[in-house]
Amino acid sequence: MGKYLKRQRLQCLGWVLLCGLQAGGLLYADSVPSNQTDAPGFTVDGRSGPVSLKDYRGKIVYLDFWASWCGPCRKSFPWMSQMQQRYGARGFVVIAMNLDKDKSLADKFLQQYKTNFVIGFDPQGVTPKAYQVEGMPSAVLIDGRGVIVSRHIGFNSTRQGDYEAAITAALAQQTVNLETSQ
Repeated sequence: MGKYLKRQRLQCLGWVLLCGLQAGGLLYADSVPSNQTDAPGFTVDGRSGPVSLKDYRGKIVYLDFWASWCGPCRKSFPWMSQMQQRYGARGFVVIAMNLDKDKSLADKFLQQYKTNFVIGFDPQGVTPKAYQVEGMPSAVLIDGRGVIVSRHIGFNSTRQGDYEAAITAALAQQTVNLETSQ
């Protein structure tokens, strides 16, 4: 019984520490297990027409949730452009979902950053609720079958290699799936 209580106390202490770090902003880019669930579908307004997840079936989608007031989002935009440039020809697409209630704030932000990826607008916040977004920015990696394969909260430049590794792993798995289905 003593070992059980000690383990329970350690687990409780771990959760308290984790919550405290996250609340204090020290836990910034924590990876969250995906549990391999289907990605909720969505259709939102985009820069040049509707943006719908179903239109990207068969592609690896990096769905990023951002807002104009989010400091780390400013760091993630150049990186997402690099990823789109690097992997777009292999079936990878970035969808950056803006959550500002006032679209003019998003437009002003976007004037500062050249983007080569898809921008969606969800001022009502329906999509982040469906994806259970817990912080800004947050990203969800969705495979070609529409299954969430990874997610992370925040954007930390020291973790860019981890984010990119998840993308390349999903692309590699996509290639394997295509080869075995032929």
